[in-house]
Amino acid sequence: MKRNFVLTALLLCAAGVSAGGQKNVLMILVDDLKPEFGAYGNEQILSPNLDRLSARGMRFDRAYCNQAVCGPSRNNLMVGLRSTSLGIYSLSREFRSAIPDAVTLPQYFMQNGYEVEGVGKIYHIGHGNYGDDASWSVPFHPDKVVDYVLEESTEGRLTREEAYFTNQSLGDIGRLPRGAAWECADVDDEAYADGRIASEGIRRLNKLKDGDKPFFLAVGFVKPHLPFCAPKKYWDLYEDSDFKITERKTPPEGAPPYACKDPRIEIANFKPIPDDGNVPDDMARHLQHGYFAALSYMDAQLGRLFDEVERLGLAEDTVIMVWGDHGWHFGDHGSWTKHTNYEQDNHIPLIFVAPQVKPGSSTKAFVETVDIYPTLAALAGLDAPDVPQGLDGESLLPILENPEMSIRDHVYHSYARGNRVGRAIRTDRYRMVEWKVAGAPESDAEYELYDYRSSALEKKNIADSNPEILKEMKAILAKYPEAVAPGGQARRNR
Repeated sequence: MKRNFVLTALLLCAAGVSAGGQKNVLMILVDDLKPEFGAYGNEQILSPNLDRLSARGMRFDRAYCNQAVCGPSRNNLMVGLRSTSLGIYSLSREFRSAIPDAVTLPQYFMQNGYEVEGVGKIYHIGHGNYGDDASWSVPFHPDKVVDYVLEESTEGRLTREEAYFTNQSLGDIGRLPRGAAWECADVDDEAYADGRIASEGIRRLNKLKDGDKPFFLAVGFVKPHLPFCAPKKYWDLYEDSDFKITERKTPPEGAPPYACKDPRIEIANFKPIPDDGNVPDDMARHLQHGYFAALSYMDAQLGRLFDEVERLGLAEDTVIMVWGDHGWHFGDHGSWTKHTNYEQDNHIPLIFVAPQVKPGSSTKAFVETVDIYPTLAALAGLDAPDVPQGLDGESLLPILENPEMSIRDHVYHSYARGNRVGRAIRTDRYRMVEWKVAGAPESDAEYELYDYRSSALEKKNIADSNPEILKEMKAILAKYPEAVAPGGQARRNR
């Protein structure tokens, strides 16, 4: 901790950031956003505002979440601990049940004299989870995650997913109707939540600009999360025929049967998706069309927010970060949405804009969600966090100063299935996943190993046929503490 603090202090001095020159922070979280838009090389996707933000800052090409599902991933960000440290792998358990005295990322800024406010989806609220009031200077401003404007999309009733995300009638989920998986309505942007979230974010920026404190404003956009509801003008940007069907519709050969997700999970909660979750090709193209229409809609709301930052003259004094909470499957391995330890789920977009960062830069350095907590503190000009829970991540400031730098040669993430925890190591070439009950001997473990020089998708588990590589990957994993069992006592990293 002391060495990292000294290094951070030296870098801050070199960057001209003093203790009295603290920067504002605008932290943008986007639900279900893959690194699959213009700035990340997919020129087919219309994302002008994400692209211009990337042109102003640094794009991380090898950023990874620590768990591919929104609630735990947001815990990883806000508490600075991996899921295997918290012992929380599900949506319905709040992080304070594991570490009651944790100081969250926004709390840390409050402790350092900031006005801290939040709008939209920051924590996962729903499925019995209610967020965290202690993280904000003023009451948090939420909006809907599942949001329809057409009555036919809901049969005029509360739907299953609306109930999940608003903690209504959770005991009656099985009797509630499925809502539509997509909606294309000729309406204004504010008819859906992200338009309203952007408007409230703009209102907060105007208020905070005139305050007597530096500010930390968190804004969470909910699209492109299912259902793919967006105004018609964004649907009109694409055609179903623009999108391809995955080359791999089946689980990896030789993978444990529990490693892939049940194809019914999440996607089959929406109509007209078949009950078994097996999506026909024409519907698969339309779902992709909907995902990217929703992405372009969200991008337009980002643009409104960034325009206001510039109009108010805040750009030079505000650190901006955009983060996607996890990736997304488009039918690969027979899965849609998230919930695995594979590349499509865990690779995320991450962009920083700050005075220390060269505009239009990018880096191939491996980074994790847990690195964001100490990084935002450093970019804002704060001391290295010394918080009750400790932190699992490291400051990315050396990389932001020099994109050729790195802080690790791999990333670590996890996903749990029942009482088994899958712990994964991703290097430049390989991904290994160890599956076992937390605390069980290594002899009880099952392994997956994939070579990304052979295929960008995980086609065949090569663990049994490559014992030497598996041994090397196990040696990397052995550097990490044993996973805390689901519901177990969280580990403090101090």
